Amino acid sequence: MRKKGNTRMTRGKDQSMKYLTSALSLNMLGEIPASIEVREVSLEEARMLATDHKSVVGHPDTAGIFTAMLGMPVPFNRDTITLKKGDCVLVGQYRGTRLPEGAKTLPEGATIQWFVAEVR
Repeated sequence: MRKKGNTRMTRGKDQSMKYLTSALSLNMLGEIPASIEVREVSLEEARMLATDHKSVVGHPDTAGIFTAMLGMPVPFNRDTITLKKGDCVLVGQYRGTRLPEGAKTLPEGATIQWFVAEVR
């Protein structure tokens, strides 16, 4: 299991970051007040967008399900991120009963809804 830690990636002065995650939290915001623009995207669009987003999916089972859905490796990564103005988050929002430990597929009736959130 990886330890939690701050993501320390090199960021240019006006460079925004792109993340792939399973949740969006107000704790991720580096500055308040902030505005977040959120829009739903299709699975096909999520597949295209995910190719240049850093994974911060904090649960191995969720990362595995995302890997299967997106058709690309989605590493399990418990890094803590701080979102700044211009940063973008691709969120795979799980909808359903608690995901059973060790799940390789979604339980019956569960879905993943894809969203893009940008900090303004």
